[in-house]
Amino acid sequence: MKNRLLLWTTLLLMHFIVSANTIENNNAYTIIISSYDWGPGVNKVVVQKPATEKPFGIQDFTVLVSRSKENVEMSVSEASGERTVLYTYPSDENGNRLEEGSHITLVLLVSPIDPLSSPIKYYRSNGRGSNQWIDYKLSITHKPSNSVWYKENKRIIPSLDKFDLSGVYQYKDIQLTYGSYAPKGDKKSPLIIWLHGGGEGGTDPSIALIANKAVNYASPEIQNIFNGSYVLAAQTPTFWMQSATGEYTRGDTNDIYNEALINLIKDFVAKNPNIDKDRIYIGGCSNGGYMSLKLILNNPKYFAAGYISALAYQNEYVTDEMVQSIKNVPIWFVHSKDDTTTVPDETVVPLYHRLISAGAPNVHFSLYDHVIDLNGIYGGENYHFPGHWSWVYSHSNDADFDFDGNPVLVKNKPVSIMEWLAAQHN
Repeated sequence: MKNRLLLWTTLLLMHFIVSANTIENNNAYTIIISSYDWGPGVNKVVVQKPATEKPFGIQDFTVLVSRSKENVEMSVSEASGERTVLYTYPSDENGNRLEEGSHITLVLLVSPIDPLSSPIKYYRSNGRGSNQWIDYKLSITHKPSNSVWYKENKRIIPSLDKFDLSGVYQYKDIQLTYGSYAPKGDKKSPLIIWLHGGGEGGTDPSIALIANKAVNYASPEIQNIFNGSYVLAAQTPTFWMQSATGEYTRGDTNDIYNEALINLIKDFVAKNPNIDKDRIYIGGCSNGGYMSLKLILNNPKYFAAGYISALAYQNEYVTDEMVQSIKNVPIWFVHSKDDTTTVPDETVVPLYHRLISAGAPNVHFSLYDHVIDLNGIYGGENYHFPGHWSWVYSHSNDADFDFDGNPVLVKNKPVSIMEWLAAQHN
């Protein structure tokens, strides 16, 4: 294993050294990162076109990657290796296709089982696991011309670049960060709030948005459903379910963040007067699902609806009085039967039945067998993500059925989870 790592390191060093025979270029490249159901992936790299008549086919390029993070151990297979080039095309410096471009864009293979395509890594630090950006370095060689690019010029993340990631809110001794998106125009628009899971805490809201594709709430497809919507992705420095002792609460004790978070939300709404206060929607996954339900329980008349996946709030800690207090709040739950982290029979299944028994008129529940590859590229229904990842069905707007298997209806028309959400108002 050590010999293999040494070999890759040697190869990378060789590519980083530009020989005297190398055609002159600025040696800089631009990477383009796209969002996927499993997280971000480096799917394109853009290089300046060498002044040569040599061909630029996929066989003419070699792309090597090195992934590292200080004090983080990585296996040989995830630390370095060669990326697969799928195809190339002429482009401008930002990867936009042109007939006669000044640059060449290389489209790279990405996969949920290929760590070399990911610019983030989940690792444990200070007793807590989280997703973090890592040092991601490429070395690209055009073999026919002996041109080499080995310095990153910039990163383009189309789904993330539309967000303002500078949000900071201080409440007493708690500081929360957040990313936000504002629709174009000056009309009244709803607000979609997303609360991340336990692996996206920290002080970098980009992780809370892209580590599991929450950026999709600002996508044209979902924005069109709402005719434009604000998006707010709040981030805790640790995890939403942290109690005063520093341990996890499952609803048995209070967490330390819900008071600060509701005040952040109200502050954001006050600073954005075009938010329709009758159409504020809150949702989240796992830890964020817990916090979404917590805020609904504490503020049942504030939110127009909730959309909660992989609920981590334990049913045994939801009293009958609490059920009665939220039975008229529209909520759509999403979960997978094979979730071993937030076990559905201990969380969402009994809570859903209790709400229905209490007479909840607008509570729905999409319970999947597995979390599958919705794009069909990596195996379709035969490829299973971890069962905990049911938020995939929310982000992709795939959920469209109720607990009994029948479609959810709005005005007698079958709807998806986002179409249903857009129809809710106080």
